[in-house]
Amino acid sequence: MTDPGKEPLPLDAQLCFSLYSTTIAINRLYKPMLDSLGVTYPQYLVLSTLWEEDGQTITAIADRLALEPSTITPLMKRLEAAGFVDRRRNPQDERQVQVFLTGKGRGLRARTSCLTDSLLENSRLTVPDMIALNDQVQRLRDALTAKGA
Repeated sequence: MTDPGKEPLPLDAQLCFSLYSTTIAINRLYKPMLDSLGVTYPQYLVLSTLWEEDGQTITAIADRLALEPSTITPLMKRLEAAGFVDRRRNPQDERQVQVFLTGKGRGLRARTSCLTDSLLENSRLTVPDMIALNDQVQRLRDALTAKGA
């Protein structure tokens, strides 16, 4: 319970703002590199899920990215038009659409290493520090999204 007389935290002391503004800073850092690769940040995230496991359904990709399938579908259409993916009906269940990387989509993966390199260089964090920070943020996300939270 909050104390009604207590002053709210200044913006920079709020974790939610720190995470939000850091995400914006990372997106700004990535944008020129992603532009040169011909993809947007959300499209990069979709491709990343497919690099982890090709042939996923639209629903599985949406779940992995914590988005609605209706948000993923337009991204898929643009990725398909650009030649990065192919969408196909699942032969075992025609209601499902599976997404497969094309050769162009698989080839893009190696070219995205510049993102991680740039983030590490600009963050001035060591690799172990970056891993530890990522682990902490993931634990926070998992705790906040756990059932009953």
